[in-house]
Amino acid sequence: MSAATSAIPLHERITPATRTIITICVMLATLMQALDSTIANVALPYMQGTLSANSDQINWVLTSYVVAAAIMTAPVGWMSARFGTKNVLFISLIGFTVTSMLCGIAGSIGEMVLFRFLQGVFGAALVPLSQSILLNIYPIEKRGSAMSIWGMGVMLGPILGPTLGGYLTDLYNWRYVFFVNLPFGILATVGVLIFMMKDDDKPVPRFDWTGFAILGIALTGLQLALDRGETKDWFGSNEVICESIIAALGFYLFTVHMLTSDKPLLPKGIFTDRNMLSAILMMFLVGLVLLSSSALLAPYLQRLSGYSVRSAGLEMAPRGFGTMAAMMICGRLGTKVDVRLQMFVGIVLLLLSLYWMTLWTPDVSSSWIITVIVVQGFGIGAVFMPLQMIAFATLNPALRGDGAAAMSLTRNIGMAIGTSVSSAIVTQMSQYEHAVLSWFVTPFAHPFTGNAMRMLDPTTALGAQQMDQMIQRQASIIGYGDAFMALLISSAPCLLLLFLMRKPKAQPKPAEPGEAHVAMD
Repeated sequence: MSAATSAIPLHERITPATRTIITICVMLATLMQALDSTIANVALPYMQGTLSANSDQINWVLTSYVVAAAIMTAPVGWMSARFGTKNVLFISLIGFTVTSMLCGIAGSIGEMVLFRFLQGVFGAALVPLSQSILLNIYPIEKRGSAMSIWGMGVMLGPILGPTLGGYLTDLYNWRYVFFVNLPFGILATVGVLIFMMKDDDKPVPRFDWTGFAILGIALTGLQLALDRGETKDWFGSNEVICESIIAALGFYLFTVHMLTSDKPLLPKGIFTDRNMLSAILMMFLVGLVLLSSSALLAPYLQRLSGYSVRSAGLEMAPRGFGTMAAMMICGRLGTKVDVRLQMFVGIVLLLLSLYWMTLWTPDVSSSWIITVIVVQGFGIGAVFMPLQMIAFATLNPALRGDGAAAMSLTRNIGMAIGTSVSSAIVTQMSQYEHAVLSWFVTPFAHPFTGNAMRMLDPTTALGAQQMDQMIQRQASIIGYGDAFMALLISSAPCLLLLFLMRKPKAQPKPAEPGEAHVAMD
């Protein structure tokens, strides 16, 4: 590309028709990545049977994807500068599509976790690069509209994911949850290859590979300890002890490296700003609820409430509408209303919804379920939008990209940890409550006297089996309630973090697109 040509902005070198085609392609990439974060939730009970996994192991399908995406988000900016945006997006689309197909043909839980991890590796670049490309191909006066289109793609994922996953699983089987990516992936890949221009040469930023490697090892060790702990008796297992030591040592070395390195992965400056530090902590706490609540809800509805996979998907979809409504309202309010007040309302609604979920029983009405999850979605949206505004209000503009990257990283870490821990709580508390409830099943207990006791006679194989199923069902109900209570307690400190935040004096300038990734060099 000649110097004269490269001096012309990219949006002036492409035709409107080409711009439209590229927009469709990158939106398909965004939608695929957003869909795959939630589309598998309702299919988990069906995967569990096919893959011969227990209730704790099947959640690795979710956490492996999130952890891989969290780790591989950091070097996206460097890879884009080093190899070119078109090349990185092209390889990512091919890898994401191929690994989606591999997930669909997985024959064991080990294969599924491996393929989902690889899917997260390739999918990490899709959303940030799509956002950056849209802003490059549109003139300044149309970038607002471009970001609205991009935001719709991001928001449609959580809305369509559970419903589409439910329909595909019900009409075909759970494998089509992953096969559905094939046509979209092929269209996006061909479109990017044919119509997208190579970006201009730009200096390759320096990337902290040492910090990246240490953080990756620490996160992997932590996630393995959380995911394997339930099946390995936690710290009674040498494996879990070793994984925990690796995680603790990794986080310690990462902290030391960050404090001593001249150009660390996460600059020290973002942690000295009170608003940004509080926002990072709050993003982590909200991340604990973001994925785990829906991961718990799908099996609860199907196993305990008797919902079909299609009905469960429809019940879960309205949470996305609540989030979208809250983000639209908060976006219009801007700084007209104190963003801390907006976040306070959002946190209260989130806590209230989690409290209501602790009181659920399997016969809870469909209308009440929808009401609760809409309130929860609204609460999450009312926290996310103002949090983006206040986080950068007092931060040095040069650190905005790093701050955005840190918030994205901690959100993904919170999502992975929340899903693993909440699943472990359900398993542990169900076992504990099963043992406790069994003590009350005696020939002298009033509910088991007379005809009821003859039907549930524990001296017969059928009676013992029926009685055990009844006890297990009640224990599972209590176990899910305890998990929702744990999420409630973990989210409560968000209210305290509000007191540490300073009110922004003016509308802060948002981080530049793609900055969240390029700045981490």
